[in-house]
Amino acid sequence: MVCGGRETEPAYISGLKRHLRNAAILIDVVVRDKSPSQIVRYALKKALAASDLYDEVWCVVDVDEFTDLDRAVRLARDSTTTALKAAVVVSNPCFELWLLLHFTDHRRQIGGYTQLKPLLRRQVPGYDKHLIDFAADYAATCPDAMRRAMALDPTGEAIHLNPSTNMWRLVQAMGWTDT
Repeated sequence: MVCGGRETEPAYISGLKRHLRNAAILIDVVVRDKSPSQIVRYALKKALAASDLYDEVWCVVDVDEFTDLDRAVRLARDSTTTALKAAVVVSNPCFELWLLLHFTDHRRQIGGYTQLKPLLRRQVPGYDKHLIDFAADYAATCPDAMRRAMALDPTGEAIHLNPSTNMWRLVQAMGWTDT
């Protein structure tokens, strides 16, 4: 798994893995502060070099100001073989939308992290993207976030829809079954 975010996404995903306690899942979270297509290329290269360890590769990216989302999704789809499945998790406008969906059904377009942060702080007082505590703040409401994200984009393919996130697909793939 390769994340475009330096702290929030890796901390959340690591906390989710600990919560699920699924020994069958090997998660190697790598932070790559690049564009979505660069993240996908890097992830595929890394996974193919260690193909005996991985059967899936996931890239977690934000829309932010990037213009290469379609290219990133195409790269992942075109690179999928029977031996390696590649997927891109896109949060539009940013990963914090996924966090907000744990608490509220947000459906209005939003500009980005600067606008999402105060909304998130109403739900998680003192929210700090550097201090994500999955167990304390998000575990109990993860099924709610999944339902709300699926309602925004049931296919998980509407990457340009603001707001939307297909993070629910990764959570399901990691073994969360309660929605």
